[in-house]
Amino acid sequence: MTLLRFIGTTSDEGDCPTLYEVEGTTDILVQGDRVVDPEQLAQLRDVKDSETFVLVPRELLIRFSPRTTAQPMVPFSEVAPLFRDFAHTAFRLETRRGYASDRNSPKWRRWKEGAEISTEPGNAWRENVRVQTALGKRFERVRIVDQPLTEGQQFLLASGHSNVSAGEDIRNLYRAEANRIGLPDHDFWLFDSRLVARFVFDEDDTTLGVILSEDPSEVAAACQARDAAWHYATRTAEFARTVPSAG
Repeated sequence: MTLLRFIGTTSDEGDCPTLYEVEGTTDILVQGDRVVDPEQLAQLRDVKDSETFVLVPRELLIRFSPRTTAQPMVPFSEVAPLFRDFAHTAFRLETRRGYASDRNSPKWRRWKEGAEISTEPGNAWRENVRVQTALGKRFERVRIVDQPLTEGQQFLLASGHSNVSAGEDIRNLYRAEANRIGLPDHDFWLFDSRLVARFVFDEDDTTLGVILSEDPSEVAAACQARDAAWHYATRTAEFARTVPSAG
């Protein structure tokens, strides 16, 4: 199945015009109003029967059109040093309804058996969070969740308290609201508002790798998504109190 990745839109109502990337290619798909003016159509050159034409505002192309060549996917392990070496902020947007890495973990099995997982012992991730936040750096995360929460989202809400205690600021946002404000539908890390690590998953929610980008348009779109998500999202402790299934 050919997948489209939402890049950005200048519409305030979730309508066209919009740009998408055709995953696995260098192609950009443009959504806009079809050109029907016969005088405009008559001036087009070398038109093929298979072609159609849409109008998009210049602002859309200026803000969101990629400016550099698409980069290849790399293993997630290649970005691991960034969680230690970033200078100011590491922000994560989580958009999926579940993750294979969670379902395959021992913690998932303990949670399914009814264990309390909100106060887990320290691990390498949380220890690094403590070290980096003690230096004044920020780990921030917004999780887009469904209503009601999926099983995977319930698990993350239950286990997220340990990360918050270590120093992460984790917030939650319902998907309907995320769609309303035009957030992207893909996961990414954003480091220091300059480098994006966009996740690639298979259909079973397994991480295949990440695509790193310093393309100004992609970084700007990630920064805008972060700011919008952060404005509307709710802190973990407060959000958990509103979800009966979270206990």
